[in-house]
Amino acid sequence: MDAPADAVRALVDKDRIRELGLLYCRAVDRKDVALLRTLYTEDATDTHGDTFDGPAAAYCDFIEKSVPHMPYSGHHVCNHLIALDGEEADGEIYAIATHVIPDRQGGWLEDIRWVRYIDRYRREADGCWRFAKRIVTYDHQSLRPLGTPPVDVGDGSGDPSYAALSARLFARGARD
Repeated sequence: MDAPADAVRALVDKDRIRELGLLYCRAVDRKDVALLRTLYTEDATDTHGDTFDGPAAAYCDFIEKSVPHMPYSGHHVCNHLIALDGEEADGEIYAIATHVIPDRQGGWLEDIRWVRYIDRYRREADGCWRFAKRIVTYDHQSLRPLGTPPVDVGDGSGDPSYAALSARLFARGARD
């Protein structure tokens, strides 16, 4: 291939990897564990600080058990650097994650974290980029009482985006 074609291929690959990161946010925030499961390679691992460390399939199970107790989750990507290496790539995503969690006394806490996702990506045989290894670090955490009750997104399926956006990319459990 010539240099311009290589450059275009690199741009397309980086865009697909960035979309992978955004799909992760959507999956967790909309409580779409079926989508979350499609984002990892079969042998992927996920290390979420001191919360979880193990196979990505078990991390998805962990999230599935956690989301009913978290009425709100919002992941907001700030920066995303990617270094391509053939069919693999390394990346670092800076994000701000906000969660509403129970305080164990009948109230709610606002959990805000400055997150860095340190990722290893791999293009699979189907052409999709997936997380092969994910390490999550927290540069800062703020945990404080939430004065007003949170908006509960329920199981996420009632989100208006599912009715308003017709592209397959936005379908529940789907990955375009």
